[in-house]
This record gives sequence, structure tokens and C-alpha cells, in this order.
Amino acid sequence: MKILNLVFHPNLNDSRVNKTWKTQLEESGKITTSRDMYAEYPDFQIDIEKEQALLKEHDRIVFQFPLYWYSVPPLLKKWLDDVLTYNFAYGSKGDKLKGKDMQLIVSVGGHQKFYSGFDLYATLPELLKPFQLTANLTQMNYLHPEWMYRADSAELETITTHGSKIAKSINDPKRSNARQYLNDSMSSEIDEVYKELEL
Repeated sequence: MKILNLVFHPNLNDSRVNKTWKTQLEESGKITTSRDMYAEYPDFQIDIEKEQALLKEHDRIVFQFPLYWYSVPPLLKKWLDDVLTYNFAYGSKGDKLKGKDMQLIVSVGGHQKFYSGFDLYATLPELLKPFQLTANLTQMNYLHPEWMYRADSAELETITTHGSKIAKSINDPKRSNARQYLNDSMSSEIDEVYKELEL
């Protein structure tokens, strides 16, 4: 499996979380291509042909980014607008991404309670819904997103532990079927609890 990791962080060198995760993913040996997109396009002038060629060459596309005002960093939005073109990503002839995996890795500055979905709040899956709809339109497999709350204040140990978890499963082919993967994961966790309780 060829994995493309696209990191959209405006200040990656100053980032504790996304810089650490990017390094952990690269050191895992599981990432085929890893790119700092703000370093690639500081002027926001995206090379569409280059980006589309990279998408076609890889099987699992990872979008790694911090949540910005309940949305994505501006370069990621422009990348989506520019690169996922008609008859490339969608349309009657737009099948170049069909069957590929879309994986989101998101750092969230706020506390989990602010993403409860209750009253004034929204959940992370709700905020990330446009990606799921994009995956549907482009015939990609939308994998269960990975995220971590309180990224701004997290201890380094917490960051690296979470990064190790992400790296461990980043190339798992079973994740391409997200619903089955989640069902299997839940069954496995339940079995472990019952085993610990000796039931």
C-alpha cells in the first residue's frame, strides 16, 4: 500500500503536535510520501498536475491538519478546490480517486466537552462531514478520522503516545472498510474487558 501524507499546518516548524506526528509517521517506514504543504506552496500557487499525479500514484491519502475555527487551514481548502477537479475527481469521467482511502488526522485545541454536540456545540464527526461527503462524491473510502483534543496544552508524552497509535494502524488494509473495522475493533475491546474480568 502506497500512502501519501499531506500535512497542512501554516507553522509546522513551531508545531509540537503535527510536527511530532509527521516525524513519527515518517519514522514508522509506512509512509511512501510525506509533504509539508505550506512549505511546498508558500504563495498558494498550487501545481495541480503535480498534485493529481501524486494522488493517482498512492492508495491511501492522508490529510493531516489542525482544526482552524471549526474548519480547515486555508491552503487545504484551496487545495481541495483546485486539485479535485471535474472529470478528475468527480463527474462522468472523474474516477481517478475511485477506491482510494481518505484518512484524516486532526489536532484540536479545545477540550472534548466543547465538541459534545449538545446545545451550542458540534461533534468532530459533524465538523468533518464535508470530507465524508467529498469522499462519497469522489468514490473514495472514508476512513474513521483520528483526532486528539487539547492539542495546544498536551504533554509531549500524550502527543507521542497518540502519534504511535496513529502510526501503528496507518497502513492497516482492514481500515479501508471503516464500518467493518470499527465493528471488529469494538468486538475485540469487549472481549478484552470480559477477559480481564474473567467472565
